[in-house]
Amino acid sequence: MTAVTTPARSSALLTDRYELTMLASALRDGTAERQCTFEVFTRRLPNGRRYGVVGGIGRLLDAIEQFRFGEAELEQLAAARVVDDQTLDWLRDYRFRGQIDGYQEGELFFPGSPVLTVRGTFAEAVLLETLVLSIINHDSAIASAAARMVSAANGRNIIEMGSRRTHEESAIAAARSAYLAGFTATSNLEAGRRYGIPTAGTAAHAFTLVHDSEREAFQSQVNTLGKNTTLLVDTFDITRGIQTAIEVAGTGLGAIRIDSGDVGVLARQAREQLDALGATETKIVVSGDLDEYAIAALRAEPVDGYGVGTSLVTGSGAPTAGMVYKLVEVDGRPVAKRSTHKSSRGGRKAAIRRHKPTGTAVEEVIYRVAPGAAEPVLGPHDRFMQIPLVRDGNRVPDLPTLEESREHLRHTLVTLPWEGLKLSQGEPAIPTVFLEP
Repeated sequence: MTAVTTPARSSALLTDRYELTMLASALRDGTAERQCTFEVFTRRLPNGRRYGVVGGIGRLLDAIEQFRFGEAELEQLAAARVVDDQTLDWLRDYRFRGQIDGYQEGELFFPGSPVLTVRGTFAEAVLLETLVLSIINHDSAIASAAARMVSAANGRNIIEMGSRRTHEESAIAAARSAYLAGFTATSNLEAGRRYGIPTAGTAAHAFTLVHDSEREAFQSQVNTLGKNTTLLVDTFDITRGIQTAIEVAGTGLGAIRIDSGDVGVLARQAREQLDALGATETKIVVSGDLDEYAIAALRAEPVDGYGVGTSLVTGSGAPTAGMVYKLVEVDGRPVAKRSTHKSSRGGRKAAIRRHKPTGTAVEEVIYRVAPGAAEPVLGPHDRFMQIPLVRDGNRVPDLPTLEESREHLRHTLVTLPWEGLKLSQGEPAIPTVFLEP
């Protein structure tokens, strides 16, 4: 699979104004050059979730490379009087020159997991806050929801088809995150072009309605796409639609799709009818407001594949991963926010994940990275969670590809205790343990 790179454009204004006003003040008072560490983590998982999936790392690294202030961006800031001339001059030469470590894309995370650690001067690192959070929060939310759907599907194919239910650029990012989580394909052609994701799609109800009869519509589609196509059989009467589909395409028809009604009952009836007609290999694909709970409820039904749209692109009720970007260290000194409901732990941190000899994960251990701080002993089945992502402002070479991250997630989900894959309410799949320094 080969992805096509689109022309780069500046991501510098994909940010909040206060990032730049903080920069201007820091340049004026001398704190801009202080060495700082920022961490990205979530304090809690969305209600009912047992784990999260890290998404968007590849997109973020692309966006950081493009976070440069060209003449168009500087002119906009000057015209809007966002910052003073001193700050504009500083931004003209800006690029991130620091270090970033983080969890691999496709890795699982839990409350407190240091998903990203960003180190650099205050000036260069604080500017990335909004960019980091907007990408990681969105893509991780979609990947987390998608992973639950893939688990519920239990090996059956799932197609992402939510482009018409979200912003056009969000649709592309959602398709990427869905594929990372194990979806088979997307309906979005730009996602296919940009990331090399397989695309799928045949026809909507409008195609049937524009013809004088259902038979004519089916015949046209088969003539154009071949007998291995998928015919949408519920525009009028499903039973008659299936009959007509087999009469037109023969018993070698690839699949039928049901997009409305009680799809479980209808799938059962459709399977019986298809088998009676001799179309025993014709698959049944269902769609229409499906989420992980609906997919799980259909596990015992004769369904071969699912099409998921709205619930996928909205994170199935959790459209953000709840990540925050917090300053935890200044010039080697731990700093922490002490608010009652938004507290954070000071100091740069890293994590290991402990496993039983069988490979089952048992806990996430978070520890301070500092001289004299306690470090956990790495057991024979444990592993460090962070990997280098950026060094001196440059992306680390040979980072995992989208395909490799997709495979990594598939294997990592197997390490969860079986309770951790449940869709019911409960605690995170494994506990997070903080070692005191």
